Amino acid sequence: MLSDIEIAQQAKLRPIAEIAAGLGITDPDLILPNGNLKAKFSVRLLDQLKDKPVGKLVLVTAVTPTKYGEGKTTVSTGLSMAFNRLGKKSIAVLRQPSLGPVFGIKGGAAGGGYSQVLPMEDINLHFTGDFHAITSAHNLLSAMLDNSIHFDNPLRIDGREIAFPRTIDMNDRVLRMMVVGLGGRSDGPAREDSCVITAASEVMAILALAVNRADLKQRLGRILVALSYDDKPITATDLGATGAMAVLLKDAIKPNLVQTTENTPALIHAGPFANIAHGTASIIAINAALRLSEYAIVEAGFGSDLGAEKFVDIVAPLAGWDVAACVLVATVRALKHQGGAKDAKKGTLTDLWAGFENLRRHIENCRTLGLEPVVALNRFEADSDDDLELVKRYCREHGVPVAVSTGFTEGGKGCVELAQAVMKQIEEKPGQNKPVYDYGAKVEEKIEIVARKIYGADRVVYTPRAERDLKRIYTLGFDKLPVCIAKTQLSFSDDPECLGACEGFKITISAVHIRAGAGYLVPVAGEIELLPGLAKKPNALKIDIADDGKLSGLS
Repeated sequence: MLSDIEIAQQAKLRPIAEIAAGLGITDPDLILPNGNLKAKFSVRLLDQLKDKPVGKLVLVTAVTPTKYGEGKTTVSTGLSMAFNRLGKKSIAVLRQPSLGPVFGIKGGAAGGGYSQVLPMEDINLHFTGDFHAITSAHNLLSAMLDNSIHFDNPLRIDGREIAFPRTIDMNDRVLRMMVVGLGGRSDGPAREDSCVITAASEVMAILALAVNRADLKQRLGRILVALSYDDKPITATDLGATGAMAVLLKDAIKPNLVQTTENTPALIHAGPFANIAHGTASIIAINAALRLSEYAIVEAGFGSDLGAEKFVDIVAPLAGWDVAACVLVATVRALKHQGGAKDAKKGTLTDLWAGFENLRRHIENCRTLGLEPVVALNRFEADSDDDLELVKRYCREHGVPVAVSTGFTEGGKGCVELAQAVMKQIEEKPGQNKPVYDYGAKVEEKIEIVARKIYGADRVVYTPRAERDLKRIYTLGFDKLPVCIAKTQLSFSDDPECLGACEGFKITISAVHIRAGAGYLVPVAGEIELLPGLAKKPNALKIDIADDGKLSGLS
């Protein structure tokens, strides 16, 4: 079979103006082409659409993935194309890939095979420049913070209490902790600093959660950057950075329109990871899709314990959405891995059976969140018919609709059965969002509820640093914010080596960060890195460009 990039290069794409016209958007002031195959929607589009009926929101989540991913974007794209094949208007709403994983282990995130969003080369790389704008806006605030300290420190910022790191959209472990400002008085002040990947930037989360430009500016202004010597919060507004940051984001706030391998529309906007942020595309993009289509297919990052929980507890209440249906992507590979197989591609039926404990817990999580899942069994080449039949039998015995997804090899045709199952589920058992905690509860209670109900933990323990962070949160009055727990995506627990359903474990909270602009707290479970490193043999070694401009190795 052709590689992802070869399939993408052979696809017959339509001018993006035609894709927009198919959605009823012909006003040149509302569709802003970026070349012939990409475009941005004006932020005024939502005002034009406010009286349109709202479509059904289909949330796509997954079982605990392997480090290579299980094809959630492929399923989301294939499912949207399948709805369109069935005569329904559908738009997939996806996050933009980060350059870190593209050149690291996981590769790109534009789908795969014949269920891709295109042009995948652009989407996986610089796209329309949104990530660069976010990185620049974030680092402008960092620069203005140090500049204020350098020039007589009028805000009396305590250099030991800096809460805002720098950011870069690349896996680069040596920047996790560093010393900046060396070289002398004119280059200082010298201090310890850190760096997070752009997907973990608070500015990224703010862009994804803002409902309009005014809300974006208000959220940027609330960013907590440091404390003063008398423990008063210092914000981006105090530094006078809000306006300039908003200017850098003036185009990044506009959703990006592209098309799939079958020329159906897709919106790609923002890219917060779900293991270190909330993990879904922007509210602006999802709102546009809900008013331009009958079914908006929204991908949530990683498993139900991360993206789905955060969507129901943080994003949906903020945006005022109801989730009509939940698709739970599962793969034989992931389940065999969770069952203890050393090589998931060659694991046995016994390994697969043991891995069903992981599937069971994800099904329970969806139901805890008020969502009746439809399992999308994403087929890989190494899967046998016996493997697939065993998974289908397990799902049926547990009252869960299941459909094999072959979108990778067949495009939308391979997801028609899944689309039909989703429509039937919406008709018979529509979702009813059930946030698992009350925002007014104590911070520790909110963390414990997620840890017990969603992760299955026995208890939560706090390091001395986390206890100090909690004390400060109460003192500064941020305790009524929701919690967006940063945790490994490879396990229900905070230990990536704990497989299956992980019974009888504790969650250790090592720190609790205040993200006042995003509007949530980030308890860090275990030792999760906010700036990943490259693998020993990263994907970057395979990626190249020929003299004729054709790319290779990108997937």
